Amino acid sequence: MAFFRCSTNAAILIFPLFLTASSLVQGGNYFQDFEISWGDGRGQILNNGDLLTLSLDSYSGSGFQSKHQYLFGNIDMQLKLVPGNSAGTVTTLYMSSDGPNHDEIDFEFLGNVSGEPYTVHTNVYTQGKGEREQQFRLWFDPTADFHTYSLHWNPQTILFSVDGTPLREFKNLESVGVPFPKEQAMKIYSSIWNADEWATRGGIIKTDWTQAPFTAAYRHFHFNFNFNFSRPEEKLQDDKLKWVHQNYMIYNYCNHANRFPQGFPPECNALP
Repeated sequence: MAFFRCSTNAAILIFPLFLTASSLVQGGNYFQDFEISWGDGRGQILNNGDLLTLSLDSYSGSGFQSKHQYLFGNIDMQLKLVPGNSAGTVTTLYMSSDGPNHDEIDFEFLGNVSGEPYTVHTNVYTQGKGEREQQFRLWFDPTADFHTYSLHWNPQTILFSVDGTPLREFKNLESVGVPFPKEQAMKIYSSIWNADEWATRGGIIKTDWTQAPFTAAYRHFHFNFNFNFSRPEEKLQDDKLKWVHQNYMIYNYCNHANRFPQGFPPECNALP
C-alpha cells in the first residue's frame, strides 16, 4: 500500500493504492513541484525547472517549499552545498507538517571554514517535540558535486541516507511509548540562512560576509510512491549504518546523560 500526495488547496486526504511491481515516481521539475517561499529574489528556479538555487547574503537568506503535502514514501533530492568558507551558514532540507503539535524530519548542513568538513545535523519531531539530534561528518566533499540526500518514511521507520548509504534510522517504537510521525502529511522545505551564533563550533566562528553570496544548488527531485515497508537487504543496510555510526557520528543525544537527568528517552535503548 502507498499513499498519494495531498493537494495544498484541499483538505488532507489519504488515498491508498495497491501497486504492481512498477514504480510510481513523481518529480523532476522544480516549477511543477516547488515554489520559492521567501528571499526576495535570492531563490531562483533555472534551466527550465531542472535546477534550483538558494542564496544568502548580508541582508537575508532564502527558501522554497513543495506545492503538495506527502504522507509516506521515498524522497530523493540532489544538493551541492555552499563551497569555500561557509562558516556560520545553515542549509536545510526537511519535511514538516503545520501547527504547534507538528511532525518534522530534518537534515541541516552546518557550514565550515574552508578545508574543514560539513556537519550534518539530523532531528525528528513528533507531536511538536524534538530533542532527538544526531550529527555526522561526511566522507566526501559535499560542495564539489551533487549528492543525493534521501528520506525513506513509512509507518515502521524513517531512514536518512546519503548516496544510498544510511546515516540514521528512527524506528516506530510506539509499543514502548515513543510517538511516531504517521498521521500528519508534510510539505518538503529547504532554506539557507545565517546562524553564526551557534552553527560553527558553537558560534565561535562567525560568518565572513566578504565571501557572500553563499549559494546552494538543487536538482533531480523524486518522490517515489512505491516503497517497501521492510528495508531491502536489511543486513547490508544495518552493517552500513553501523559503519557510519562508528566512523562518522560526532553527536548522539542518547549519549548525553546531562540532558536527561530523569533518564534517557525510551527509544535510546533501541536506537543504534
